[in-house]
Amino acid sequence: MLRVDSIDVYYGDVKALRGVSFSLHQGEVVALLGPNGAGKTTTLNAISGLLRPHRGKIYFEGRDISRTPDYAMASLGIAHVPEGRRLFPDMTVLENLEMGSFVPEARAKRQDSLEMAFSMFPRLKERISQKAGTLSGGEAQMLAIARGIMTRPRLMLMDEPSLGLSPLLVSKLFEIIDKINREGITILLVEQNVVHALKHSSRAYIMETGSVVLKGTSEELIDNDHIKEAYLGV
Repeated sequence: MLRVDSIDVYYGDVKALRGVSFSLHQGEVVALLGPNGAGKTTTLNAISGLLRPHRGKIYFEGRDISRTPDYAMASLGIAHVPEGRRLFPDMTVLENLEMGSFVPEARAKRQDSLEMAFSMFPRLKERISQKAGTLSGGEAQMLAIARGIMTRPRLMLMDEPSLGLSPLLVSKLFEIIDKINREGITILLVEQNVVHALKHSSRAYIMETGSVVLKGTSEELIDNDHIKEAYLGV
């Protein structure tokens, strides 16, 4: 479904990604892991068109999207749930969700999408008229993910969804990620919580200093000595 082929990405004169390559098959949950500054968010931004590769190509369902503008990605079937949630704070929960279904393909299925979002996040239905800027951290993350669902994506890019959440909410969040995947949505997951990410993904790629340095099934990587030492403190 997605193939990232040897991309380099720069911020000005600074090379942030160096020959990054990986792939996702339809229906997978694949984790992209690594320390802060490894290039994970930059990779997601390149896929969603917020940044352009200086070299290399990105293919979605066989189509080269390396130069596709960011505003066109939702229509292609790609949703990006960014780090920091990026909600519209002065708009209500419902208005934020409706913004997720702005493109015509999603607008036609808005009511079905709302029912799906509220079934996954009942709390949002209780807060439907509340301004997004007044939500708790957990509720705001629910809304960011639900807004992504409203685009009716085939591929969802999720950037640090558990950041700032309590351990109980983190566990519930990953249950929701499993539910989203069971709805047929492929997920590329950037996550600092390595244990949860590996338990809820089929494969993973490890990034360090702008490059992919390790890859494998999640079962293989959770038993990898480097992963244990660098990320699990074992």
